[in-house]
Amino acid sequence: MTDIPSSAQVVIIGGGIVGCSTAYHLARLGIDCILLERRKLTSGTTFHAAGLVGQLRSNANITQLLGYSVDLYRGLEAETGLGTGWKMNGGLRLACNAERWTEVKRQATTAHSFGLDMELLTPNEARDLWPLMDVSDVVGAAFMPTDGQANPSDITQALARGARMKGALIREDTKVTDIEIEHGTIRAVITDRGRIGCEKVVLCAGQWSREFAARFGVNVPLVSMQHQYLVTEAFGVPGNLPTLRDPDRLTYFKEEVGGLVMGGYEPNPIPWAVDGIPSGFHYSLLDSDFDHFEPIMELALGRVPALEKAGIKTLTNGPESFTPDGNFIIGEAPEQRNFFVGAGFNAFGIAAGGGAGMALAEWVKSGEPPYDLWSADIRRFGAPHFDTDWVRTRTIEAYAKHYTMAWPHEEHRSGRPCRRSPLYDELARQGACFGEKLGWERPNWFADAAQGEVAEDVYSFGRQNWFAAVAREHAAVRNAAVLIDQTSFAKFVLKGPDAAAALDWIAANDTDRPVGSLVYTQMLNDRGGIECDLTVARVARDEYYIVTGTGFATHDFNWIARNIPDGMNCQLFDVTSGRATLSLMGPNARDVLTQVTRADLSNAGFPFGTARTIGIAGCPVLALRVTYVGELGWELHLPVEYAVTVYRALMRAGADHGLVNAGYRTIESCRLEKGYRAWGADIGPDHTPDEAGLGWAVKMKRNTPFKGREAVAAQRAAGVAKMLACFTVDDPGVVLLGRETIYRDGQRVGWLSSGGFGHHLGMPIGLGYVRNPDGVDRDFVLSGRYELEVATERVPCSVTLAPLYDPKMERVKI
Repeated sequence: MTDIPSSAQVVIIGGGIVGCSTAYHLARLGIDCILLERRKLTSGTTFHAAGLVGQLRSNANITQLLGYSVDLYRGLEAETGLGTGWKMNGGLRLACNAERWTEVKRQATTAHSFGLDMELLTPNEARDLWPLMDVSDVVGAAFMPTDGQANPSDITQALARGARMKGALIREDTKVTDIEIEHGTIRAVITDRGRIGCEKVVLCAGQWSREFAARFGVNVPLVSMQHQYLVTEAFGVPGNLPTLRDPDRLTYFKEEVGGLVMGGYEPNPIPWAVDGIPSGFHYSLLDSDFDHFEPIMELALGRVPALEKAGIKTLTNGPESFTPDGNFIIGEAPEQRNFFVGAGFNAFGIAAGGGAGMALAEWVKSGEPPYDLWSADIRRFGAPHFDTDWVRTRTIEAYAKHYTMAWPHEEHRSGRPCRRSPLYDELARQGACFGEKLGWERPNWFADAAQGEVAEDVYSFGRQNWFAAVAREHAAVRNAAVLIDQTSFAKFVLKGPDAAAALDWIAANDTDRPVGSLVYTQMLNDRGGIECDLTVARVARDEYYIVTGTGFATHDFNWIARNIPDGMNCQLFDVTSGRATLSLMGPNARDVLTQVTRADLSNAGFPFGTARTIGIAGCPVLALRVTYVGELGWELHLPVEYAVTVYRALMRAGADHGLVNAGYRTIESCRLEKGYRAWGADIGPDHTPDEAGLGWAVKMKRNTPFKGREAVAAQRAAGVAKMLACFTVDDPGVVLLGRETIYRDGQRVGWLSSGGFGHHLGMPIGLGYVRNPDGVDRDFVLSGRYELEVATERVPCSVTLAPLYDPKMERVKI
């Protein structure tokens, strides 16, 4: 074997499908790279993957990424001369009860939204495509003709050959022993065959990634789980059989050499390597566990009776890496510059491999992904994910839910409670039903025991059991006042002589304002896309207090810290755990707050968009005059040790003003009525302020440079091709969840980015982008006749670009 080179721009660690795909795409971009595999290509987990390639996910861009894999695999054999086993034989998904059929119909609508052809079939039509199955319990099925299957080892070897053909080096039997990092900068990768100087590292080491990355302070939240599938002897299975997913029986099938591959996702999965992966584990399988697989086998026999007489060739038990939320991990590590990760593929690494390699290569080259991949971004994780035991506990639940019903608003149950506000017990006693985000327990809604309500979600695709409770809380927001525990907000302090100058560069809005100013702003990438959406309070000449969403703590901290210009003297601190947040909202909020503080709360003394420190019950409270529900209100930020005292003081003061507790589902209902955008749904890196209707928050009138300015200016000159609009349906029984297809004059023009119910207005509400390659303006959006496709049924809807609810028009109090 040729000696390893002394240097390369990029070193890829791991020779599975994702590593080889990354090498292929980096080489195609002309980037000098070398892939190192400690044993042989595919010898980790790729060699025993089942090889199903599906495309549809609930996220448009992940679906696009999987679709890229399909397009790549279709032409790879012709490009490289190596067989891949690729067959585009389509994919079937069965539904065996009414609620699963609703789920499948909603999935079909999602497919239509994203431009995929998913057909709904009767049981007999499904059997015509898959004649081996018994359809006596089938209600319906969905067929995706562009899904397929591949041979994992063959497709990986083809990608490796394609990488070599484009100039990448690949070295097997080369173990990486260390990464040389000097003052935070990657200098080299050390192997058992020598040192390779490099600028960037891409870790694609599968289930070995967590332990290896942790040596360098990088957190990769994944653990190994046992996954079994059997391979039968040939018994006349047609070669053109589609892949089959039977989620109600927890099983999947694909044809292989005239027989079947059958596996499943059992409700009691078994974690593997709890105390670490054994040394030398490669090209290795675990002992077959027939007892554990037997329930899956029984379920499969009910679907394919011929299995009972088919000979079993093997029962493969191979460990694979799974993650706490069932999505893979990709991107640049927030803890270490130029350290990229592609791992944790949850048994769909073959489906994702082509697209993931492309995305990683683009990310390495340009410093950002080709499009928004937030749902798979490594920065979606946070504090709880440093604890492997917590990660494993949650991942076991996620694995067990792989084929269970994906209910709207479903919450995880494992690993809870983890992070708690000081008010957790207090709110629990008052009927709070909690949800969880980034480990934080957050009140979603409050049950009224006097009305027989129980603080527990009951899931369905219709109106869920908390609908009436949220309606009560929403009414209090609009007519009286509510108190919402939002302690989970991520909170940062940017401090130093150059804090103002640094933030002026990073923020799209004007943050260089007088002390006491509160500014809503986006932070943009170089394409003008919205990377952060947050509020900034200037609390001193050299200090800012920054508030963002719970789930964006790692992402937003990382974005701000990495974009402070070189040489500027300021530091960013995360103060989330030390500060509680109580949001007091509603037309009576001022009356309540006046009872507990001597501060001037008048519009003149405390106008909207300002921040003041006030005293409440002996506590210094940073009060921010801001709202996300569309009413008069303050966010009250205070040291955690005062939280219970201040909460009780406010509740006592509000007793005569209708003050009640409220939760996050009420916030969602209220913000939809006001048309407030949510990052990660309605706005993100693929959406610009002008497209999102937020151009007013961009400081283009100031002759000041800021990140993304050139892109905003260019777009304003050229116009936009999509525009965020609000859609309403007159029928209150229609349930909007997001991803419903938008039709304008009978043509598909987009999908809802979020959906819900506006209780004050009494109607379903959705937000979504109206798209047109030739350009979109106000007249285009408002001139069409619109429909929404909801679970494959079209319903008429109305469109507006203005907020649906304006308290100033409904009452004088504010």
